Amino acid sequence: MAAGELRDLGGYYFRFLPQKTFQSLSSQEITSRLRQWSMLGRIKAQAFGFDQTFQAYRKDDFVMAFFKDPNVIPNLKLLSDSSGQWITLGTEVKKIEAINVPCTQLSMSFFHRLYDEDIVRDNGHIVKCLDSFCDPFLISDELRRVLLVEDSEKYEVFGQPDREEFLFCLFKHLCLGGALCQYEDVINPYLETTKLIYKDLVRILLVCAILQQRIMNRHFLTLLWILSSVTCMFYITVMV
Repeated sequence: MAAGELRDLGGYYFRFLPQKTFQSLSSQEITSRLRQWSMLGRIKAQAFGFDQTFQAYRKDDFVMAFFKDPNVIPNLKLLSDSSGQWITLGTEVKKIEAINVPCTQLSMSFFHRLYDEDIVRDNGHIVKCLDSFCDPFLISDELRRVLLVEDSEKYEVFGQPDREEFLFCLFKHLCLGGALCQYEDVINPYLETTKLIYKDLVRILLVCAILQQRIMNRHFLTLLWILSSVTCMFYITVMV
């Protein structure tokens, strides 16, 4: 990317951090669950550093600069729809859409309503229901019904702001699984896995502020993924 274009996009400079690992995605217990849910090898987290303080109002410039950066293009991994294999970005992005994904939920008590509304029994077993389809998913329990079926009587247990939270999106993704998912009969594996991955990817404001203060003399603040957020992450749509 030319120096002039770099300045136009805010002067951000990124570097790939391959030494940063995400233990939640590599532990034996979690990989076993991901295999059962047909998700092993289909989830990947990468870390990149950048050299300026992030400003939320400039998120579009930030994200475009990220995808155009010469340290990102050969290193960022994407899952190919056609081959099912991980490939590198390999080219500059022409267009992006960045949508805020809130990360304001800091407690798993967020999901207590599943018990309160008889979606999950007190012993942790997920309540079953008559089979139905919400293409392409088979719905055979109340958990998947509340996640997917908008006209179900308990869909409003989670309001729209709740459903936009990264914690909810991650939980939903794990519960639905991949094409050959073997569903759980109890809720705990979903909750435990969601908690571990969420904590690994998201840092709260206090931690980020302390990190920034400690390294201020180097003027290099490291955050996770596109932004392992203070208060939000981004859902990105790209066109190459």
